[in-house]
Amino acid sequence: MSKKYPFRFGTLTQRWALPSLSGLQRTLLLFVVLPLLLLTALGIRFGLEQANQFQQQRLKNDLELIGRAISIPIGTALGENDRQAIELALGSVFVLGEVYGASVFDVNGVRLASAGVTESDLTRTPIPDLIVATGESQQGFSQVGGRHLFSHFMPLFDVGGNIQGLIQITRRASDFGRALDQLTIIAWAAWALLGLTIICAVMLGHYGGVGRHVDKLLAHMQQVAQGDHSHRAAQEGPSEVAALAEGLNHMLDSIEQARKEVDGHRAAETALLAQLKDKEKMAAIGGMARGVAHELGAPLSVIDGRARRLQRSSAEDSPQQREFSAIRAQVARLTSTVKQLLDYSRPAASTLRKTDPVQLVDSALDAIKPEFEQTQIQLNSHYQADLPALYGAPARLELALLNLLRNALQAAKNQVDINLSYNEHHLLIRISDDGPGLPETNRAQLVEPFYTTKAPGEGTGLGLAIVQTIVEEHGGELLLSNRPEGGCQVCMQLPAHKETNA
Repeated sequence: MSKKYPFRFGTLTQRWALPSLSGLQRTLLLFVVLPLLLLTALGIRFGLEQANQFQQQRLKNDLELIGRAISIPIGTALGENDRQAIELALGSVFVLGEVYGASVFDVNGVRLASAGVTESDLTRTPIPDLIVATGESQQGFSQVGGRHLFSHFMPLFDVGGNIQGLIQITRRASDFGRALDQLTIIAWAAWALLGLTIICAVMLGHYGGVGRHVDKLLAHMQQVAQGDHSHRAAQEGPSEVAALAEGLNHMLDSIEQARKEVDGHRAAETALLAQLKDKEKMAAIGGMARGVAHELGAPLSVIDGRARRLQRSSAEDSPQQREFSAIRAQVARLTSTVKQLLDYSRPAASTLRKTDPVQLVDSALDAIKPEFEQTQIQLNSHYQADLPALYGAPARLELALLNLLRNALQAAKNQVDINLSYNEHHLLIRISDDGPGLPETNRAQLVEPFYTTKAPGEGTGLGLAIVQTIVEEHGGELLLSNRPEGGCQVCMQLPAHKETNA
């Protein structure tokens, strides 16, 4: 029993519908095929124009050769006034080449003899005068008896070289274009066939070389979009399509890696939260330390005051005098430590104001000058002219300078130099000494709190830590180095105000 299959016209029409052009196919047609067809069309047109010019020039040369061939016998016959010889020579032009007519005129343009279709009278034209004046041939297109002709005029010379007349040889103007008509039709037909071949080759080549591989790549991407993130595209086809597939796979790998990194960041955030809690505990401990420092300040002042009164009441050479001096020295050390703890835990200045750097350094030098006068260390200052101002907290900056100057005083052998200069956008305050210099290792630890290279009892390790904190508060940088000639150099590099001091 045979089966009957329903025939639906709409389904068949849809199945055999012409496929629409893809974006890449339209791009190829627009930027490759179309320019190629335009270039070939321009080339064909240029070639046809050149061929047309060549053909016209060849036909013109043929007329000139025919004219030269008959000019001698016609000139001789004209000199002898032999009309029969002239007509015989004119008739020979039809044997020598494809001409439409020939005639002989005198120097005034009166026709003496003719054969075929030519001008009947040249007296009203400038041609005779031009030929007599220039002695050269003339040519051009004209209408004769309703026919479009091309005429070539040549002068006739007598034995003495004088112009005694002129020859006109004509040819139909259609002869110049007829030779290229067939060539033009063949050329443009070949161009159309070439264009159709190029379009078919580009379309088929695109599908075979690129299109089908792009369709496969799109199918891979669709599979990934549906949730199969472990799927990877096959790297096949041209190198560019394979590179796209490789890029897609790399992107999927990167996404997978990013997911892992997100999980790692979450773990890191958990750890940071734990660290934050630890820092909050440290901040609470710091607050307690400030309270302890404040509470120690008053008792230490009382101890120092009473020791000083007892020291005054005792004899100068008594053992009690030395004991009281030792007590006061230890109290001074504790007082200095408390003061540095307060300076280190003190909050940064909330507002910064325009500050004169020279006035700031002079104020610090005046404050520390008594300490230098008690030693043999010389203090030198050097200021660059026209220094810009800076924005800062003068009290905090002066505290930093005093700490640096005391460190330099303790390390120097003979002198301490302070230099104030300007370098591009920064104000530089350099303090140098001629002491032993900084150690070559562990320099980064010098700015850490409670780290010191001094002997026990000579330092707390808070001086450079305080300076580092103050410099960072002002957006600057603290630079530590050794001088080539020996000693240490500390530079405070601070942002300067653009306006210069008046």
